[in-house]
Amino acid sequence: MAGLMKLACLVLACMVVAGPITANAALSCGTVNGNLAGCIGYLTQGFPLTRGCCNGVINLNNLARTTPDRQQACTCLQNAARAVGPGLNSARAAGLPGACNVNIPYKISTRTNCKTVR
Repeated sequence: MAGLMKLACLVLACMVVAGPITANAALSCGTVNGNLAGCIGYLTQGFPLTRGCCNGVINLNNLARTTPDRQQACTCLQNAARAVGPGLNSARAAGLPGACNVNIPYKISTRTNCKTVR
């Protein structure tokens, strides 16, 4: 439980730090991270996938309609993944949209070039 609290604090810190970076996109890292907060247990501790997590993924996909917003969401996801570090299950992260029946135009990975996302 202490690890989950640390992770939640880390996500909150990422939201605060990354907020000013989003000047050209309407979608903020706070919005991205907030929508995916319900996925933390699934992505880090192997908990079952929840409806709340998938609802966040679906909502985020609906919010990221423009190229700048999709690029921003990609960057926010990468920053959050790097902040979590080795505790993140990268295979679950990459497969999260598909697990929630959402199709996105790029792979969720720290290696994705977010500038090429359309």
